[in-house]
Amino acid sequence: MIRKNPSGDRPVVHDSAFVDPTAILCGRVIVHGGVFIGPYAVIRADEVDADGHMEPVVIGAHSNIQDGVVIHSKSGAAVTIGERTSIAHRAIVHGPCMVGRGVFVGFNSVLFDCVVGDACVVCHNAVVDSRDLPAGSYVASALRIGPDTDLATIPKVPADAAAFSEDVMRTNNSLVQGYKQLGEAF
Repeated sequence: MIRKNPSGDRPVVHDSAFVDPTAILCGRVIVHGGVFIGPYAVIRADEVDADGHMEPVVIGAHSNIQDGVVIHSKSGAAVTIGERTSIAHRAIVHGPCMVGRGVFVGFNSVLFDCVVGDACVVCHNAVVDSRDLPAGSYVASALRIGPDTDLATIPKVPADAAAFSEDVMRTNNSLVQGYKQLGEAF
């Protein structure tokens, strides 16, 4: 469902993107080309700051927002998902937040008030809260990264995790084409 927010903003979705009919996109959302948005994902840009201003939620080209993902922002802050990034099933990205290019965010993970650098892998059930991750960081499953986390203890992405991330990207890019070909038969 594509719908306006109370400010009258309506999502802008590139013609080459696929948005599952059960997904909800609301407000000042910009979806670039080749994006896959899966079943029951919710992407809302509807809150404003104290001055009535709202930044958009932007989904970069060839990214995938999988089943049950929630992307939202507090008080109109920006949320940006970089190109070729995977946000896996039931993850939450809550702005202010900037997720770089080629990132993998695992099942049930939570990102809030952070910048996740390019090519990071945030594994399943991890939390990144109020702490920026440098490019190429690897956050293990169930790990919590917070303001006091010593980033020197965070390893770089291992080759197998990078390969997994790329495989997820490749798979979801092919789903875009498959579902677009189904068209009205879906």
